[in-house]
Amino acid sequence: MPVLEDLLFQLELGLPQVVLGLVNGAFYALLSLGLAVIFGMLNVINFAHGAQFMMGAFVAWMLMAWGGIGYWPALVLSPLIVGAFGVVLEKTLISRLYKLDHLYGLLLTFGLALIIEGLFRNQFGSSGLPYAPPEALAGAPVDLGFMFLPKYRLWVVAAAVVMSLATWLVIEKTRLGAYLRAATENAALVQAFGVNVPRMVTLTYAAGVALAAFAGVLAAPIYSVNPQMGSSLIITVFAVVVIGGMGSILGSVLTGFGLGLVEGLTKVFYPEASSTVIFVIMAIVLLARPAGLFGRA
Repeated sequence: MPVLEDLLFQLELGLPQVVLGLVNGAFYALLSLGLAVIFGMLNVINFAHGAQFMMGAFVAWMLMAWGGIGYWPALVLSPLIVGAFGVVLEKTLISRLYKLDHLYGLLLTFGLALIIEGLFRNQFGSSGLPYAPPEALAGAPVDLGFMFLPKYRLWVVAAAVVMSLATWLVIEKTRLGAYLRAATENAALVQAFGVNVPRMVTLTYAAGVALAAFAGVLAAPIYSVNPQMGSSLIITVFAVVVIGGMGSILGSVLTGFGLGLVEGLTKVFYPEASSTVIFVIMAIVLLARPAGLFGRA
């Protein structure tokens, strides 16, 4: 059938866009995972997540430019440094919001995002700063048969899958995860069993922030390191979280990768809608299932 043959031919030509959509989906998954961890465990909508993603990229750049520290150490150090910043935020500001309406957390973290972005823009300007990938991943691209894909982008997808799976296993299959889930239901009861709930909550927020910073380090060699790199992504990531279900760890990961693929397919068949398709899906999902695909009412 001519129509089917034309469709298959168009899909074959568009396979590179689908693969690149999977790379975008890796960032969607990691960022939405951090948001889901913070909301699911702390019940706070962290609108500063995009700024913390940007901070991860900038800290990696500063470690390289000012300290001569390469990519691989920065992949560990940058999330730890930004996570420590998250500890300070949680202790001084975020902890005051737990018993208040979600709107207060949204407004506070939105204000923090503007402040952080403004500080970095004032210090580094708005133009992007280059950050080279490590030598081990900067060689000849991998031949997939239908396209040549840089090794670094394959690494980004693999690292996002491993980190997402590790986070899910910790929360769903370990004693620490059981304590975290129990603390969200009845913090006083968990504290009665000798668990330091405030410290656990602080470290949970720091872990969510560190996930954003980890994604920022991964993004640094692909996108230019600039103060707006988080704000241009966070709205899409919030849509991903809403579609997957607020607070759903597995939902955030699967939806992140899935919507990256959908975005790539849309660029093949209807490029004009590629920037809005995720929001159209969000509207449809909210009409049919307000709690999200994997969320609980």
